[in-house]
Amino acid sequence: MKKYLLTLILPAIVLALASCSTKQATDTRTISTEVLKDKIAGGWAGKMIGVTYGAPTEFRAQGKTYEDPIKWVSSDVKGSIWQDDIYVQLTFLMTMDRYGMDAPAKKYQELFAKAGYQLWHANVQARKNYFDSIFPPQSGHPDYNLHADDIDFQIEADYIGFMCPGMPQTANQIADKIGHIMNYGDGVYGGVFVAALYAEAYFENDIPKIIDKALLSIPAESDYAKAVQDVILLHRQYPADWRAAWAELEAKWGKDHICGAGSTFNIDAKLNGAYIVMGLLYGEGDPVKTMEVSTRCGQDSDCNPSNAMAVLGVIKGLSGLPQEYQEAVKAIGDSLFINTTYSFNKAVDKTLEYARKLAVENGGEATETELKVKVQQPQTFALEIAFPKLVFDSKSGVFDKEVWEMKGDWNSYSYINPWSKKEHKDQARFSGTAGDEISFTFEGTGVSLSGNWFKDGGKADIFVDGQFKRTVDCYFNFANQQHENMNLFHIINMPEGKHTIKAVVKGEKRAESSGTNVYITEAVVFKTADKINENYKFSFQK
Repeated sequence: MKKYLLTLILPAIVLALASCSTKQATDTRTISTEVLKDKIAGGWAGKMIGVTYGAPTEFRAQGKTYEDPIKWVSSDVKGSIWQDDIYVQLTFLMTMDRYGMDAPAKKYQELFAKAGYQLWHANVQARKNYFDSIFPPQSGHPDYNLHADDIDFQIEADYIGFMCPGMPQTANQIADKIGHIMNYGDGVYGGVFVAALYAEAYFENDIPKIIDKALLSIPAESDYAKAVQDVILLHRQYPADWRAAWAELEAKWGKDHICGAGSTFNIDAKLNGAYIVMGLLYGEGDPVKTMEVSTRCGQDSDCNPSNAMAVLGVIKGLSGLPQEYQEAVKAIGDSLFINTTYSFNKAVDKTLEYARKLAVENGGEATETELKVKVQQPQTFALEIAFPKLVFDSKSGVFDKEVWEMKGDWNSYSYINPWSKKEHKDQARFSGTAGDEISFTFEGTGVSLSGNWFKDGGKADIFVDGQFKRTVDCYFNFANQQHENMNLFHIINMPEGKHTIKAVVKGEKRAESSGTNVYITEAVVFKTADKINENYKFSFQK
């Protein structure tokens, strides 16, 4: 009798589960045009509010929490007009306007490379790569961008999530193209994750559920996902003490970064992404508390509250934010963000337009008053690891004669900082004479040769262990920017042992350069660790 009943019941259960699965896979949600626009406006406003809230604290707390008073008034939101968190992604919107949503990644790279605003880290390397004819996805690949794991795409992927309500798979497709302009691996996952947060926040108000769902868009094996999962775990352990959670997180992840290796400076996407999640979980939906926690966690502490606040903006809509925030944003609604054709009002209108278009292209329906979205289940991004098990070993300045060898006429470069008036003596060695050589011998599995990108920069051939690798160009004079102590060339995944890297001045330059100088500042040596954080246990797990 029991066996007979089981035979009847099991098919019914299977059919019910299949029906449930089909319903979930084809779930359609309806949102009014008014509410959709309000949520989009809330997202953009959240970005503007959060970035200006944290702006005075940016990198003031490295490897520690920020404990000084945070002085912010809602009218400070006007400073968002000059923030790279916003103007870079508006250039991507401008690219879509001009060339269509399906424009190749190279077009997106071109417009942002030629924009008049200044850039840093992975973004500025992607800009230089464009002018050195290194295009996506190579422009963000760790072979050509030592900043591959940096925060850049994380702070400029918001527009992707804003225009993909309930459509994380579509967000992933766009992020795959745009994120690889400047990043790779965890650096791309930062943008994928925040875009997924927004995509989920349109139809879900529960913050922990939004975070859990967004995590499904990135591979669980990635360090980015592991760091976020650690924040979730720490929040459960210390539900009322974010500083205790921060201390445990810092002990595990605080020194695991490539850009800025050997210093307390950490612009890595995963650590700063973890701070976004800290703000969201401990903020409990309160805008001030959310911004305060994500800011006080430190490091890139304008970007992190900007992303966290934008999530609240999508959840609550602009109309659900404090009245003084709404008024401050509306007061500058038609002001253009620098070197773009976009204002807040235009960003909202165009994002709404693209959101409706993407929804229809993905099986939804649009009328003047509402949008039916065919809700997508998250699909995990492919696993990428930029710098597998690579860790910092040592640095050596170019004036350390014991490990550097020079042939030819290498002069000392010193300068006076125009802002601080401080003199920086012996900042680099330089030569513009063809055939002059400089070499560095080290033991490790990777090395970065650093120098200056200047308007009189020239070209050099790079050799590693006697083998020619490629020619590098030290010229840079875009958007009124020159850069000191930048990565000129790097190589990783070498066999453990003794190696030599050598630069040979070519005495050649591109037409725009005023000289042929090659500037060398230091070498950063890396080694390969057997395990990084794999067996780490928090204090309460021991």
